[in-house]
Amino acid sequence: MEIKRKHIYSLFATRCMLFLFSVLFAHTSNLLAQNDTLLQKRMLRNTLASSALIAVGSSLSGSTIEYNLKTNLRNAVGNEFEFEIENQLQYAPIVELYLADILGVKARNHWFDQTKYLLLANASTAAITHLLKSLINKERPNGFSYSFPSGHTSFSFTNAAVLHKEFQTTAPWFSYSGYLFSTTTGTMRMVNNKHWFSDVLVGAGIALLVTEIIYYYEPLKNFNPFLKSQNITLLPQINEWSYGIYFSHQF
Repeated sequence: MEIKRKHIYSLFATRCMLFLFSVLFAHTSNLLAQNDTLLQKRMLRNTLASSALIAVGSSLSGSTIEYNLKTNLRNAVGNEFEFEIENQLQYAPIVELYLADILGVKARNHWFDQTKYLLLANASTAAITHLLKSLINKERPNGFSYSFPSGHTSFSFTNAAVLHKEFQTTAPWFSYSGYLFSTTTGTMRMVNNKHWFSDVLVGAGIALLVTEIIYYYEPLKNFNPFLKSQNITLLPQINEWSYGIYFSHQF
């Protein structure tokens, strides 16, 4: 009885989230429609795509479709299968971002601005993701709590979206490569029985939406103390257990 009650509450919470998000998206679309600049049209298109992921994911949460998908995946790989490569893959787009900077690939922004927007996007995405996890408390396929949405997926797609924003005009093929790693990350979360299909879809949608908003409004746009400093390098150091900063200054 307790499990059934928790399942009903989870479904109700996800449907409420879908309704509230639909209202928010309709309001945003109306505001953007008042102007028809290329930048606003692009944002509207990208917002629609990320909204679709959130809407479809929320609708599928707790459905027979995602339960059958989970069952088929586990039957295909075996119930004892566990290969958590996604713990490393989620960081791949960040490595690509700064490796491209080191190799001199032209980007949209200075490395400090890249770092600034990367941190802002990840902080915002993480806050939304963990808030929803706490409010909805959906049970994972393996029986543990806090399944919806997927944190690994939202983190990885945020990193991939930042990579794409930075290099989409100067190195378009390279800019999309991060999505290969983020998609694999989300897929492996399902294969390893850690998340449902809806968790992954909503996690990806939140990440893409937040990053789109960050790059549209560009908060702290004029804050860059290193813009004229060619001999200073400051890069984030991120792994599964800790966060840090690498600093280098050439005299």
